[in-house]
Amino acid sequence: MPVDQLSAPLTKDQAYALVDAVMERDDLALTASAHENEATGEWFFEAACDSPPDLDAFVELARQTLGGIVEFSVAPLDPEINWVAKSLEGLPPVIAGGFYVYGSHETGPIPSGLTAMRIDAAQAFGTGHHETTTGCLEAIDRLLKRKKPRTMIDVGTGTGVLAIALAKRLHTPVIASDIDPISVKTTVDNAAQNGVGKFIIPIEATGLNHRTIAQNAPYDLVVANILAGPLTALAPAMGRIVERGASIILSGILERQAPGVISAYALQGMVLTQKLQRKDWTTLMLEKR
Repeated sequence: MPVDQLSAPLTKDQAYALVDAVMERDDLALTASAHENEATGEWFFEAACDSPPDLDAFVELARQTLGGIVEFSVAPLDPEINWVAKSLEGLPPVIAGGFYVYGSHETGPIPSGLTAMRIDAAQAFGTGHHETTTGCLEAIDRLLKRKKPRTMIDVGTGTGVLAIALAKRLHTPVIASDIDPISVKTTVDNAAQNGVGKFIIPIEATGLNHRTIAQNAPYDLVVANILAGPLTALAPAMGRIVERGASIILSGILERQAPGVISAYALQGMVLTQKLQRKDWTTLMLEKR
Protein backbone atom coordinates (compact mmCIF):
# COMPACT_ATOMS: atom_id res chain seq x y z
CA MET A 1 0.00 0.00 0.00
CA PRO A 2 1.54 3.39 -0.99
CA VAL A 3 2.53 5.58 1.95
CA ASP A 4 3.29 9.30 1.89
CA GLN A 5 5.06 11.48 4.43
CA LEU A 6 3.47 14.83 5.12
CA SER A 7 5.65 17.37 6.94
CA ALA A 8 5.88 21.03 7.95
CA PRO A 9 8.41 23.15 9.90
CA LEU A 10 6.83 24.47 13.11
CA THR A 11 7.82 25.52 16.59
CA LYS A 12 8.21 22.74 19.15
CA ASP A 13 4.92 23.61 20.87
CA GLN A 14 3.08 23.87 17.56
CA ALA A 15 4.43 20.53 16.34
CA TYR A 16 3.35 18.72 19.51
CA ALA A 17 -0.04 20.43 19.51
CA LEU A 18 -0.67 19.28 15.95
CA VAL A 19 0.45 15.74 16.78
CA ASP A 20 -2.10 15.65 19.61
CA ALA A 21 -4.81 16.97 17.30
CA VAL A 22 -4.06 14.31 14.68
CA MET A 23 -4.07 11.60 17.37
CA GLU A 24 -7.61 12.57 18.30
CA ARG A 25 -8.70 11.34 14.88
CA ASP A 26 -8.36 7.94 13.28
CA ASP A 27 -8.87 8.94 9.66
CA LEU A 28 -5.88 11.16 8.84
CA ALA A 29 -2.57 9.41 9.51
CA LEU A 30 -0.90 6.11 10.29
CA THR A 31 1.55 7.90 12.58
CA ALA A 32 2.28 11.46 13.66
CA SER A 33 5.38 12.78 15.37
CA ALA A 34 7.30 15.93 16.31
CA HIS A 35 11.07 15.95 16.11
CA GLU A 36 14.03 18.32 16.16
CA ASN A 37 16.75 18.60 13.55
CA GLU A 38 19.74 18.46 15.87
CA ALA A 39 21.99 20.19 13.35
CA THR A 40 19.77 23.25 12.91
CA GLY A 41 17.55 23.21 16.01
CA GLU A 42 14.46 23.42 13.77
CA TRP A 43 11.35 21.46 14.75
CA PHE A 44 9.11 19.57 12.35
CA PHE A 45 5.70 17.96 12.36
CA GLU A 46 5.58 14.73 10.37
CA ALA A 47 2.81 12.27 9.54
CA ALA A 48 2.83 9.03 7.58
CA CYS A 49 -0.41 8.63 5.61
CA ASP A 50 -2.02 6.34 3.11
CA SER A 51 -1.36 7.83 -0.31
CA PRO A 52 -2.66 10.34 -1.19
CA PRO A 53 -3.10 12.17 2.14
CA ASP A 54 -6.13 14.38 2.72
CA LEU A 55 -4.15 17.61 2.48
CA ASP A 56 -7.21 19.86 2.82
CA ALA A 57 -8.15 18.11 6.09
CA PHE A 58 -4.63 18.61 7.47
CA VAL A 59 -4.65 22.29 6.53
CA GLU A 60 -8.04 22.80 8.21
CA LEU A 61 -6.99 20.90 11.33
CA ALA A 62 -3.82 22.98 11.54
CA ARG A 63 -5.88 26.16 11.17
CA GLN A 64 -8.20 25.09 14.00
CA THR A 65 -5.35 23.96 16.24
CA LEU A 66 -2.71 26.61 15.56
CA GLY A 67 -4.81 29.52 14.33
CA GLY A 68 -3.09 29.93 10.99
CA ILE A 69 -2.34 28.40 7.61
CA VAL A 70 0.36 25.71 7.53
CA GLU A 71 2.01 24.72 4.25
CA PHE A 72 2.69 20.98 4.21
CA SER A 73 5.06 19.14 1.90
CA VAL A 74 4.30 15.59 0.75
CA ALA A 75 6.80 12.93 -0.32
CA PRO A 76 6.39 9.20 -0.99
CA LEU A 77 7.77 6.68 1.49
CA ASP A 78 9.00 3.13 0.97
CA PRO A 79 5.84 0.97 1.22
CA GLU A 80 7.89 -2.00 2.46
CA ILE A 81 8.71 -0.22 5.71
CA ASN A 82 6.37 -0.51 8.72
CA TRP A 83 6.15 3.20 9.49
CA VAL A 84 4.27 2.72 12.76
CA ALA A 85 7.15 0.61 14.00
CA LYS A 86 9.72 2.96 12.47
CA SER A 87 8.30 5.96 14.30
CA LEU A 88 8.57 4.14 17.65
CA GLU A 89 12.04 2.61 17.29
CA GLY A 90 14.55 3.73 19.87
CA LEU A 91 12.02 5.11 22.33
CA PRO A 92 13.34 4.97 25.89
CA PRO A 93 11.68 2.80 28.55
CA VAL A 94 8.74 4.22 30.46
CA ILE A 95 8.14 3.93 34.20
CA ALA A 96 4.55 4.58 35.30
CA GLY A 97 2.61 3.27 38.25
CA GLY A 98 5.29 0.76 39.15
CA PHE A 99 5.31 -0.63 35.60
CA TYR A 100 8.41 -0.65 33.41
CA VAL A 101 7.53 -0.66 29.69
CA TYR A 102 10.37 -1.25 27.25
CA GLY A 103 11.07 -2.40 23.69
CA SER A 104 13.34 -5.19 22.49
CA HIS A 105 15.89 -2.57 21.39
CA GLU A 106 16.46 -1.72 25.06
CA THR A 107 19.56 -3.53 26.36
CA GLY A 108 19.83 -2.04 29.83
CA PRO A 109 18.93 -3.96 32.99
CA ILE A 110 15.33 -4.01 34.19
CA PRO A 111 15.05 -2.04 37.45
CA SER A 112 14.16 -4.14 40.47
CA GLY A 113 10.78 -3.74 42.11
CA LEU A 114 8.93 -2.87 38.90
CA THR A 115 6.50 -4.91 36.80
CA ALA A 116 8.27 -5.21 33.46
CA MET A 117 6.44 -5.38 30.12
CA ARG A 118 8.16 -5.72 26.77
CA ILE A 119 5.98 -3.97 24.21
CA ASP A 120 7.53 -3.68 20.77
CA ALA A 121 6.46 -1.20 18.13
CA ALA A 122 3.95 -2.74 15.74
CA GLN A 123 1.02 -1.81 13.54
CA ALA A 124 -0.94 -0.82 16.64
CA PHE A 125 -0.50 1.97 19.14
CA GLY A 126 0.21 1.71 22.84
CA THR A 127 3.89 1.45 23.77
CA GLY A 128 3.33 3.26 27.07
CA HIS A 129 4.88 6.54 25.95
CA HIS A 130 1.75 8.63 25.44
CA GLU A 131 0.26 10.49 28.41
CA THR A 132 -3.01 8.56 28.06
CA THR A 133 -1.24 5.23 28.57
CA THR A 134 0.96 6.39 31.43
CA GLY A 135 -2.15 7.85 33.05
CA CYS A 136 -3.94 4.50 32.77
CA LEU A 137 -0.96 2.60 34.20
CA GLU A 138 -0.85 4.99 37.14
CA ALA A 139 -4.61 4.62 37.65
CA ILE A 140 -4.34 0.81 37.54
CA ASP A 141 -1.55 0.91 40.12
CA ARG A 142 -3.61 3.12 42.43
CA LEU A 143 -6.65 0.89 42.05
CA LEU A 144 -4.78 -2.35 42.74
CA LYS A 145 -3.46 -0.98 46.02
CA ARG A 146 -6.99 -1.07 47.44
CA LYS A 147 -8.86 -3.80 45.55
CA LYS A 148 -8.28 -6.89 43.41
CA PRO A 149 -10.71 -7.02 40.47
CA ARG A 150 -11.86 -10.45 39.30
CA THR A 151 -13.72 -9.79 36.03
CA MET A 152 -11.91 -7.34 33.75
CA ILE A 153 -12.04 -5.96 30.22
CA ASP A 154 -9.69 -3.64 28.33
CA VAL A 155 -11.70 -1.90 25.59
CA GLY A 156 -9.67 -0.63 22.62
CA THR A 157 -6.64 -2.60 23.73
CA GLY A 158 -4.20 -1.49 20.98
CA THR A 159 -0.98 -3.36 21.73
CA GLY A 160 -2.56 -4.94 24.81
CA VAL A 161 -0.34 -3.02 27.22
CA LEU A 162 -3.07 -2.33 29.79
CA ALA A 163 -4.54 -5.85 29.67
CA ILE A 164 -1.03 -7.27 30.02
CA ALA A 165 -0.35 -4.95 32.98
CA LEU A 166 -3.45 -6.28 34.75
CA ALA A 167 -2.64 -9.90 33.92
CA LYS A 168 0.94 -9.59 35.17
CA ARG A 169 -0.16 -8.07 38.48
CA LEU A 170 -3.23 -10.23 39.13
CA HIS A 171 -2.66 -13.50 37.21
CA THR A 172 -6.35 -13.37 36.33
CA PRO A 173 -8.05 -13.52 32.89
CA VAL A 174 -8.57 -10.19 31.13
CA ILE A 175 -10.67 -9.65 28.00
CA ALA A 176 -8.74 -7.49 25.51
CA SER A 177 -10.99 -6.17 22.75
CA ASP A 178 -10.34 -3.95 19.76
CA ILE A 179 -12.14 -3.04 16.55
CA ASP A 180 -8.86 -3.50 14.63
CA PRO A 181 -7.82 -7.10 13.82
CA ILE A 182 -4.16 -6.06 13.66
CA SER A 183 -4.40 -4.77 17.23
CA VAL A 184 -5.94 -8.06 18.36
CA LYS A 185 -3.09 -10.04 16.78
CA THR A 186 -0.50 -7.66 18.23
CA THR A 187 -2.04 -8.12 21.67
CA VAL A 188 -1.84 -11.90 21.36
CA ASP A 189 1.83 -11.70 20.36
CA ASN A 190 2.71 -9.25 23.14
CA ALA A 191 0.85 -11.27 25.77
CA ALA A 192 2.78 -14.39 24.75
CA GLN A 193 6.18 -12.72 24.92
CA ASN A 194 5.30 -11.32 28.36
CA GLY A 195 4.33 -14.73 29.69
CA VAL A 196 0.64 -13.96 30.21
CA GLY A 197 -0.83 -15.39 27.00
CA LYS A 198 -3.02 -17.80 28.96
CA PHE A 199 -4.67 -14.92 30.82
CA ILE A 200 -5.54 -12.72 27.83
CA ILE A 201 -8.85 -13.30 26.02
CA PRO A 202 -8.49 -11.49 22.65
CA ILE A 203 -11.66 -10.30 20.94
CA GLU A 204 -12.27 -8.35 17.74
CA ALA A 205 -15.33 -6.26 18.51
CA THR A 206 -16.95 -2.92 17.78
CA GLY A 207 -17.31 -1.26 21.15
CA LEU A 208 -18.92 -3.74 23.54
CA ASN A 209 -20.91 -5.54 20.89
CA HIS A 210 -19.71 -9.14 21.22
CA ARG A 211 -21.16 -12.33 22.64
CA THR A 212 -18.12 -13.09 24.80
CA ILE A 213 -18.24 -9.62 26.34
CA ALA A 214 -21.92 -10.07 27.19
CA GLN A 215 -21.44 -13.59 28.54
CA ASN A 216 -18.68 -12.52 30.93
CA ALA A 217 -20.59 -9.55 32.38
CA PRO A 218 -20.92 -8.05 34.89
CA TYR A 219 -17.41 -6.63 35.20
CA ASP A 220 -15.81 -5.13 38.27
CA LEU A 221 -13.13 -3.33 36.21
CA VAL A 222 -13.29 -1.73 32.78
CA VAL A 223 -10.31 0.06 31.24
CA ALA A 224 -10.84 2.03 28.04
CA ASN A 225 -8.10 4.18 26.52
CA ILE A 226 -9.68 5.38 23.29
CA LEU A 227 -11.07 8.86 22.55
CA ALA A 228 -13.63 11.15 24.20
CA GLY A 229 -16.26 10.76 21.46
CA PRO A 230 -16.37 6.94 21.43
CA LEU A 231 -16.15 6.86 25.23
CA THR A 232 -19.20 9.11 25.52
CA ALA A 233 -21.12 6.96 23.04
CA LEU A 234 -20.21 3.82 25.03
CA ALA A 235 -21.47 5.18 28.37
CA PRO A 236 -24.93 3.52 28.28
CA ALA A 237 -23.49 0.14 27.25
CA MET A 238 -20.75 0.49 29.85
CA GLY A 239 -23.36 1.13 32.51
CA ARG A 240 -25.09 -2.13 31.61
CA ILE A 241 -22.03 -4.40 31.78
CA VAL A 242 -20.53 -3.23 35.10
CA GLU A 243 -21.66 -4.32 38.54
CA ARG A 244 -22.30 -2.08 41.53
CA GLY A 245 -18.99 -0.98 43.02
CA ALA A 246 -17.15 -1.58 39.75
CA SER A 247 -14.18 0.58 38.82
CA ILE A 248 -13.97 2.26 35.42
CA ILE A 249 -10.75 3.81 34.08
CA LEU A 250 -11.15 6.02 31.01
CA SER A 251 -8.49 7.84 29.01
CA GLY A 252 -7.77 9.30 25.58
CA ILE A 253 -9.51 12.44 26.85
CA LEU A 254 -8.27 15.99 26.50
CA GLU A 255 -8.73 18.03 29.68
CA ARG A 256 -11.31 20.27 27.99
CA GLN A 257 -13.31 17.16 27.01
CA ALA A 258 -13.35 15.66 30.51
CA PRO A 259 -16.53 17.41 31.83
CA GLY A 260 -18.61 16.02 28.96
CA VAL A 261 -17.34 12.47 29.49
CA ILE A 262 -17.87 12.71 33.26
CA SER A 263 -21.45 13.89 32.73
CA ALA A 264 -22.24 11.08 30.28
CA TYR A 265 -21.06 8.44 32.76
CA ALA A 266 -22.74 10.12 35.73
CA LEU A 267 -26.06 9.64 33.91
CA GLN A 268 -25.34 5.90 33.99
CA GLY A 269 -24.55 5.86 37.72
CA MET A 270 -20.76 6.02 37.37
CA VAL A 271 -19.25 8.83 39.43
CA LEU A 272 -15.80 10.37 39.35
CA THR A 273 -13.46 9.35 42.19
CA GLN A 274 -10.09 10.57 40.90
CA LYS A 275 -8.72 12.48 37.92
CA LEU A 276 -5.12 12.25 36.70
CA GLN A 277 -3.80 14.89 34.33
CA ARG A 278 -0.73 14.46 32.13
CA LYS A 279 -0.04 17.57 30.03
CA ASP A 280 -3.29 18.20 28.10
CA TRP A 281 -4.59 14.65 28.64
CA THR A 282 -6.83 13.37 31.43
CA THR A 283 -7.42 9.90 32.86
CA LEU A 284 -10.66 9.44 34.78
CA MET A 285 -11.25 6.94 37.59
CA LEU A 286 -14.94 6.29 38.21
CA GLU A 287 -17.05 3.95 40.31
CA LYS A 288 -20.47 2.47 39.65
CA ARG A 289 -22.78 3.49 42.47
